[in-house]
Amino acid sequence: MSTQQETMPGAQEKRQFTHEEWSYLTRYFVGNNYRYRENIIIPKTLGPVQIKTNEEKMVEGFFESCFFKSLMSCVVGNMGPASVSDTEQTARQVFKEMKTTTLGYAKNFALIGALFSGIECTIESARGKSDWKNGTYAGAVTGGLIGLRAGVKAGIFGAAGFAAFSTAIDYYMRSRF
Repeated sequence: MSTQQETMPGAQEKRQFTHEEWSYLTRYFVGNNYRYRENIIIPKTLGPVQIKTNEEKMVEGFFESCFFKSLMSCVVGNMGPASVSDTEQTARQVFKEMKTTTLGYAKNFALIGALFSGIECTIESARGKSDWKNGTYAGAVTGGLIGLRAGVKAGIFGAAGFAAFSTAIDYYMRSRF
């Protein structure tokens, strides 16, 4: 049939594209295969990139989970001073009282740290972003919850104060590094 088309008068001639023409059309319709990614930096001194195994991803996921962050905030916040020995009786009593008071503060700090960390991690997961707003929102929720024990007005002031404090700390930590 192709021979008839070539011999028939008025038949159009079949055109074949060259390799260069196909390459041009591919680049025109599809684009190039090279994407500029400014957020990926791989230093050459570290050698080839290692792909993480499923076990490494699972362990990393656990350490980045909201549960682990809250638990660590509670554990680290609950560390108190060690008891002092080999002192006089009056100094021993003072240190014993100081230990009790400090452990009480440490427990409160641990609970606040766990609450703040859990809320911040949940907000970060829900928003899908890691920026200063997460700490501000988490500070407002945490401060509001703590302040609500004393009433609505205290909850509002607690939310505003804790949000401002969280924002200031987050700004300091991010601008420092």
